[in-house]
Amino acid sequence: MPNLFTRLARAAFPVPEAKAAPLSVQFYGEGRAVWTPREGSALAREGFQRNAVVHRAVRLVAEAAAALPLVLADAGSDHPLLRLLARPNPREGGARLLESLYGHLMVSGNAYLAAESLDGTVRELHALRPDRMRVVPGPDGWPIAYAYTVGGRTLRYDLGAEGVAPILHLTLFHPACDHYGLAPMEAAATALDIHNAASAWNKALLDNAARPSGALVFASAAGSALSDAQFTRLKTELEANYQGAGNAGRPLLLEGGLDWKHLSTKDLEQIALGRSCSYSD
Repeated sequence: MPNLFTRLARAAFPVPEAKAAPLSVQFYGEGRAVWTPREGSALAREGFQRNAVVHRAVRLVAEAAAALPLVLADAGSDHPLLRLLARPNPREGGARLLESLYGHLMVSGNAYLAAESLDGTVRELHALRPDRMRVVPGPDGWPIAYAYTVGGRTLRYDLGAEGVAPILHLTLFHPACDHYGLAPMEAAATALDIHNAASAWNKALLDNAARPSGALVFASAAGSALSDAQFTRLKTELEANYQGAGNAGRPLLLEGGLDWKHLSTKDLEQIALGRSCSYSD
């Protein structure tokens, strides 16, 4: 069965029967945009973990907000609430807890603070991951509980009981959702994906010795095309010997009427224009 690329080339560039002009075959492709899903874990991975600009912006906001001094009006410096905020749990101090809380708010638009009580008194505070939390609405639409899933187990925090509520849910404004906030990163997700894609393209270009892509041109005086076996062999040799950082700068050895043509941005624009014109016809 003929190779897909070969069949496409033959369909796009039919071999003339009566003329013996050289045949030039160029292979190029047009990709489809792939966007990051608009949900917390994907935004955290593609934005905060992979994008230096987003990472720095979130850190600046979270660290600056966490560094603000907390003052309790009409209370001394040794108030139990201030002591709790200074040391909310055995794992972290107050600044670290608030930094995590504000960071979650910036990345996902939601932040959850869990209060662990003993004998009616709050003993510890913990910042919980928003991607693991789910709001449980009641018959009237208001939340009656929060379900936190981790390690295959789900812990339910019921609201409405006496004393301090077990979960404090902070959200940013979301015009189309009743229970969850809209993250700034979600609104900027398109620009984020474009920036990440441009960085990946630049890295690939550097790995290729800063050489742009090109077209492999096959010219034959008899007007013949590459056979399936020749096309497969050529493609395999190119992938094995001339792609990747280890092969950057390696000279390309061509034979049998093959030629390599570097494609600049102007060339790619002309190809795209030619395709759009052919489609419109």
